[in-house]
Amino acid sequence: MSLTDFRTLGRSGLVVSPLALGTMTFGPGEWGADEATSRAIFDAYRAAGGNFVDTADIYSGGESETLVGKFIADSGSRDEVVLATKFGFNGSASPLSATQAGGGNPNAGGAGAKNIHRALDASLKRLGTDYVDLYWMHVWDGVTPVEEIVQTLGDLVRAGKIRYFGFSDMPAWLAMKAATIASERRVPGPIAMQLEYSLVARDVEAEHFPVAHEAAMGIMPWSPLAGGFLTGKYARENTAGTGRLSGANPFGNSKFVDRNWDILDVLKAIALELDRPPAQVALAWTLARPGVASTLIGASKLSQLESNIAAAELRMTADQMHRLDIASAPETGFSASLAQPFIRRMIFGGHGVVGWGA
Repeated sequence: MSLTDFRTLGRSGLVVSPLALGTMTFGPGEWGADEATSRAIFDAYRAAGGNFVDTADIYSGGESETLVGKFIADSGSRDEVVLATKFGFNGSASPLSATQAGGGNPNAGGAGAKNIHRALDASLKRLGTDYVDLYWMHVWDGVTPVEEIVQTLGDLVRAGKIRYFGFSDMPAWLAMKAATIASERRVPGPIAMQLEYSLVARDVEAEHFPVAHEAAMGIMPWSPLAGGFLTGKYARENTAGTGRLSGANPFGNSKFVDRNWDILDVLKAIALELDRPPAQVALAWTLARPGVASTLIGASKLSQLESNIAAAELRMTADQMHRLDIASAPETGFSASLAQPFIRRMIFGGHGVVGWGA
């Protein structure tokens, strides 16, 4: 596999690379990359044949979008690049005031029609383009009716301001309802889900993966390296001051649990067998998972990007994949337990019946 082994995103005509360039690191910030480094990362990804670039309106306070737009314009690659950005989080409040009542404009966040139009117009201006190829709902707000979300985003598709849309970080039922509404009304629906997914975060397999299959949506994992945990740079004995997971981040210290360290031990052993870094093996595992269409990779250094791209060419044996599958197998909750073979045998008179698409 290489970055030019293109595939469609879900049941759509949008053709993307198996690795998408995430640009959360583009711009100022403790884990960010300055303009020169960001440009080098963008250029290297494009030189390797990658065509899928993902940003968001809140990354570096909008600076990520500005830089991505500049790089695309300077390279004259707008028609070649599949450009994705996101809406949803509120940028009108400071981090402190956003947690308090009255901290900012409530209509500057969420998935209501007012904010979607506002957010998209601002993103288009920063990106220096008149359309985006894929517009993500960054997070479900827990308030806006699904019907309004589908209507608003579908209208933007018909208006030509976006080509497709997808959902990130939402309940599985919401994505299924949106897909059903769109199908019944014969209007544009979501083509993809963006979810946290990695060897140490497989809980979405229970509900989200079956929904994606049933509704023909591609799965796009974010944080396939678990915030850097699966690079192997952290030590079980001492996690203080050793990287991103030690500071302010979306995960806190949630990755530092015994189960994850045990998974990392298996990953390191297989990496040693392959003479590859653990990060490349972790990415290769994600790329090989059924339902995964394109996996997000991010980098603050050019060397990190080059290592991530090399994962696309890595092949593991069936035994190595099986060992990783077993070591990282999630606990079977209620929903997943309903699909267990012994349940089907009870239903079908002792026969093991395989459903369509299995």
